[in-house]
Amino acid sequence: MVRSRIRLIIVLVLVAACGGPENRAPSQLDNACAIIAQRPAYLRAMQRAESKWGAPVPVMMAMIYQESKFRATARTPVRYTLGVIPMGRQSSAYGYAQALDGTWEEYQTKTGRRGAKRDRITDATDFMGWYMDLTEQRNGVAKTDTRNQYLAYHEGHTGYSRGSYRSKSWLLRISNEIADRAVMYDAQLRACGHRN
Repeated sequence: MVRSRIRLIIVLVLVAACGGPENRAPSQLDNACAIIAQRPAYLRAMQRAESKWGAPVPVMMAMIYQESKFRATARTPVRYTLGVIPMGRQSSAYGYAQALDGTWEEYQTKTGRRGAKRDRITDATDFMGWYMDLTEQRNGVAKTDTRNQYLAYHEGHTGYSRGSYRSKSWLLRISNEIADRAVMYDAQLRACGHRN
């Protein structure tokens, strides 16, 4: 009797540690309508960011797909020396938007949103809208230009203006894929009545 209760408690603790449904990615990541059906809060958060910053919902969706696959607690992989000794993560990127510590702190300071968290969709989309707005101001990239918005997001504003992405064929390929995904998400959202 005691052993079975202990086993039950252990199982419940392990299940709870895996996170609730909001921390797991939606099941159909290639279908914007299914994502929204599973996580209506995602659409509300992105629509708020679009209204505030002018960042289009499909562009944010495509970038979040690339950055975290819609996982709230996504992190970069751990680096290993000699294949076995952990040496820390590849970067401090965390959350839906994979924002780096320094960039997130800049966002919090500049917007006055000190309590914002990277693993909260409302904060992550607001951050993304803010960053895309800065990209337009600093680099002249329209918020509807998914490809170049992502390149500036990945490389930073200074790196983008220097053209650091030009020597990264893998990044150019990925930025084109993200642009295609934004077009796909836009068409899907229009078909299910979430875009005009």
